[in-house]
Amino acid sequence: MHPPTMWDWEPGQRVILSSLRCPETCAWVEEPYASPDGERVAALASLAEGGFTALINGEAWETPFDKAWHPRFSPDGRFTAIVQQDGMWTLAVEGEAWTESFDFLWGTQFSTEGDVIAACIQSGGEYGLCLDGAPWETLYENANQPALSADGKASVEVVQIASMAQADIEAFQNGVFSVAVDGETWGVNFMNVWTPTFDPQGKRVAAQVRTTLYDYSIAVDGQKWAKDYACVWEPRFNPATGSVVAPVRVAGAWGLAQDDQIIWEPKLAQCWHQVISQDGKNIAAIVAPQFGTFTVAVNAKPWSISRPVVTDLVISRNCERVAALGNTDNRDWSIMVDGKFWDGSWDMAWAPVISSDGRHVAVKVEKAGRQSLVVDNRVYPREFTKVWDPTFSPDGTKMLIRALDKDAYVRIVVALGQA
Repeated sequence: MHPPTMWDWEPGQRVILSSLRCPETCAWVEEPYASPDGERVAALASLAEGGFTALINGEAWETPFDKAWHPRFSPDGRFTAIVQQDGMWTLAVEGEAWTESFDFLWGTQFSTEGDVIAACIQSGGEYGLCLDGAPWETLYENANQPALSADGKASVEVVQIASMAQADIEAFQNGVFSVAVDGETWGVNFMNVWTPTFDPQGKRVAAQVRTTLYDYSIAVDGQKWAKDYACVWEPRFNPATGSVVAPVRVAGAWGLAQDDQIIWEPKLAQCWHQVISQDGKNIAAIVAPQFGTFTVAVNAKPWSISRPVVTDLVISRNCERVAALGNTDNRDWSIMVDGKFWDGSWDMAWAPVISSDGRHVAVKVEKAGRQSLVVDNRVYPREFTKVWDPTFSPDGTKMLIRALDKDAYVRIVVALGQA
């Protein structure tokens, strides 16, 4: 697939597939998926004669499989599915299965550009990762929480480096978990490890670690921070400086630490899901100034608006816009942008999308079973059976809408002055 700069950004609507109804050759068709450029719609299907295939714009893969699940489009537009053939599992990309197959495979991940595809594997009772069909040389008796670097050149998982009998508390407390990067462990073990995270260059890894029953910290490339904390949450790398920023709990309150030094004073009931601007100057996080009331804080200053739940925090590429979702009772979703509520509430809302220049914000929403978009605090004047997350053109002047209109899949490009 061409990069977004080469997509069709001519305003207007095109019907890509006039009907997604189940064809006579299939027993059933599963949930559809739209390609990032909107040019293709795909769904897994159970064949009437047995086996599974994928329908791409209504056309079936040439070769069916015994089973298929977890369909996904890669960022570069390739359609993938986890498939089983002759009792073994692998990944099919555009209908072509990887050469290697495994006892089980799950958790497909993609590099930012989509040129590298990774998946978790189990083979012979051991676990690890597989990249573009090539498994790690070393597998482990336990591996979880995988991550792929942005360029796809490195992969990481939390792994168990020593066997442990059931209820072996002593072995657990001595530490049997580490981090494996491209299959090779840090060489240091911890009681627990969570959420290994790459820096933007894919060269360094930070993770939450537990060193005793009561002490937690952050480890970077196997080196634990000097201080221990009552609790920590997932670390993030500052893309501009390379520093590691993580929420930490001190004396019953939460704040932020950067490279083991407090930068937001611990005075919050909760602080997590931090995001950092590309220039490294702005940090936003979901916080609870007091128990049970959540909002967003930017550079340690909480917004004046709040909800019982806040989620899906994002920051614009140009570092000037911050957006999130607020929720009251799981059916009353609000859109929060730059410290203000947008008009209206929704039965459901999805993560905000911000244009690369920061001028526009769009959110997929649902009410009474119908889906639409809210763009810059205005509801798009059409409802759909289903709509996918919107995509802005690279110059920020247009928006791509991928949607099901009754039985038809349509691709719509809107000039933002007309949204």
